[in-house]
Amino acid sequence: MNGTHASKEVRNWLGDSIGHWEGDTLVVDTTNFKDQVNFRGSSENLHIIERFTRTDANTILYRVTIDDPTTFTKIWQLEYPFVATPGPIYEYACHEGNYAMTDILGGARKADKEAGRK
Repeated sequence: MNGTHASKEVRNWLGDSIGHWEGDTLVVDTTNFKDQVNFRGSSENLHIIERFTRTDANTILYRVTIDDPTTFTKIWQLEYPFVATPGPIYEYACHEGNYAMTDILGGARKADKEAGRK
């Protein structure tokens, strides 16, 4: 937080991320990616700015600006609301390659539904 980026010679696979607050918005500025990362054909000139703003008690609005003049003809942006959901959240990586997970969870939901009828 509130740091400065390393020199351009220091490059990381996931870039060099520096955060700071702009009012109630967390801004994360990431640059200095390795050229092998290749996000959507990007180059080592990739620059990403992410903004996280809580819009209400259950929502964080995520906005990202992507710039890479070597790869893209113009800067592009997207935004997505992260909405709180009830219940546990499972890390995707924990289930990576576990193709039985869909059936296991489907069976559990069916059992929950049947238990609710009794």
